[in-house]
Amino acid sequence: MELKRDFVELAAREGANLRDLCRRFGISPPTGYKWLARFRELGLAGLDELPRRPKLSPRQTSGDLEARVVAVRLAHPAWGGRKIRWWLENQGVTGVPAVSTVTEILRRHDLLKIPAGPSGTGWQRFERAAPNELWQLDFKGWFRILGGGRCYPLTMLDDHSRFNLLLEPCRGETLGEVRPLLERVFSTHGLPDAILCDNGSPWGDSAGHFTKFEAWLLRLGVKVYHGRPRHPQTQGKEERFHRTFGDEVLSPARTWQDLEHCGQVFRSWREIYNHERPHDSLGGKVPASRFGNSERVMPAQLPEAGQWYGEGDRVKKVNHRGAILFKQVLWAVGEALNGEEVALRQIGEQRFEVYYCWKKLGVIDLSTRGEHAGGRHGVIIEKPSSRRIVKDPPIRPETESVKDVSEQV
Repeated sequence: MELKRDFVELAAREGANLRDLCRRFGISPPTGYKWLARFRELGLAGLDELPRRPKLSPRQTSGDLEARVVAVRLAHPAWGGRKIRWWLENQGVTGVPAVSTVTEILRRHDLLKIPAGPSGTGWQRFERAAPNELWQLDFKGWFRILGGGRCYPLTMLDDHSRFNLLLEPCRGETLGEVRPLLERVFSTHGLPDAILCDNGSPWGDSAGHFTKFEAWLLRLGVKVYHGRPRHPQTQGKEERFHRTFGDEVLSPARTWQDLEHCGQVFRSWREIYNHERPHDSLGGKVPASRFGNSERVMPAQLPEAGQWYGEGDRVKKVNHRGAILFKQVLWAVGEALNGEEVALRQIGEQRFEVYYCWKKLGVIDLSTRGEHAGGRHGVIIEKPSSRRIVKDPPIRPETESVKDVSEQV
């Protein structure tokens, strides 16, 4: 149902390329046209094999409308009066009362929690101007499942629309768990311009070392931003999503059988979040109303780093210790690039910029080599860490709380 809904939301838009969407979603064109025809005729009910639930009559009594408000609150205990009112209007219910009236209905039925006290000054909000300019990615804190295992929920949001692109249970916080899930999202929705994540594994590390995660995305042409250490507000949308996810899904009283059970619950709630749950920062609209697929299609094969290098570049292969040999000296570029090729571009008599794909990693300055082993120049240093590429000052994107850590190598 989730796949059908995502498909028809995009296919019903003006100018949509149905055959391209069918290819991205892995369905045949006849199936895609059938889903779209049923959706246009019957709405979302046309996508379900179950009988359609009857719509509310515009002549319903106030008692029926009050029962509907109560039912929405019981189904979504974390929703307040404003969100319930938006939801009813989005469902086409007429004569919906004011927010204050909806709140009073909840109070009469003893469905209101005691409001929390003030928490200080709020953060200044910012968002990208269009979908797919920036996606935010992070793990939610783990919780236990039966049998002694753990579930690590992986989440990803589009910064502009708040559309949830990924909500999946993982066994651990490893690149092996993450990469197949991201590849699936890229195949369906295309590639973003940039991804924002924190400094934890597998995204990066506190020492600023280059990671295999960053190297993979650079080969796809995706920029990687990292939040400042100990500043979770940098990924404010992800943090807020995690709070909502915790309030509405991760109830302490719930028993999680296994990862498959987690995935079923996650996907069911994700559909509600993207297509039904009104969002305060979107003026009551749902995230799906502001999201669209990226025009940058996931390539069939991962591009080689060499395609970004020119004839004048000096191409060097990174050895098993994360270093390159240049001018009879080992220069460390990071173990994440073991076996990869980097390019050196001369910018001065003794200065060379070092690139991996299209990204500048730093600068080699031959005048700063210092004394080598044995006191003579031209002797290979045994420990690559003895000669690190000099990093440039970090470049800050459009906010002071974000910096491009691919410049930290």
